[in-house]
Amino acid sequence: MSSIEELIHQPNFKNKYQRALISFIYANSILNTKQQDYFKGFGITPQQFNVLRILRGQYPNPATVNLIRERMLEKNSDVSRMVERLKKAELLERVTCEQDRRAVDVVITQKGLNLLQVIDADGEMDGEIFKCFNKEEIEKLNELLNKFIDQRL
Repeated sequence: MSSIEELIHQPNFKNKYQRALISFIYANSILNTKQQDYFKGFGITPQQFNVLRILRGQYPNPATVNLIRERMLEKNSDVSRMVERLKKAELLERVTCEQDRRAVDVVITQKGLNLLQVIDADGEMDGEIFKCFNKEEIEKLNELLNKFIDQRL
């Protein structure tokens, strides 16, 4: 098993907090790369997958671009651009809002639902990334991540 010190060729850190931060950044890079590669096989990006999952959660009700933006995992994502690309791929539809003609609602299409069903059935992303952890370790990891997220940096 490699240590972060070996992986980045840095023999020591200022303190344990700096080591944890560098480890988080390195692990995030691994996760991002694995996600990019995985979703590329389905012709979408991880961020587009996130949009489709949000829309599936709303289905059959529409969602606004602002609602999607609020629920995105990556808060700096360009949701409008992603919606347009997903529309071109026929994975969602843009519909004029009946209550406010200036607003646009977004709804996942059957093609989008089918794609998510294929990804869900594949299941590779869910377990493959964390296969190095047993059940107790993954529960502890979730507990620690919740603690980290709760401080709302």
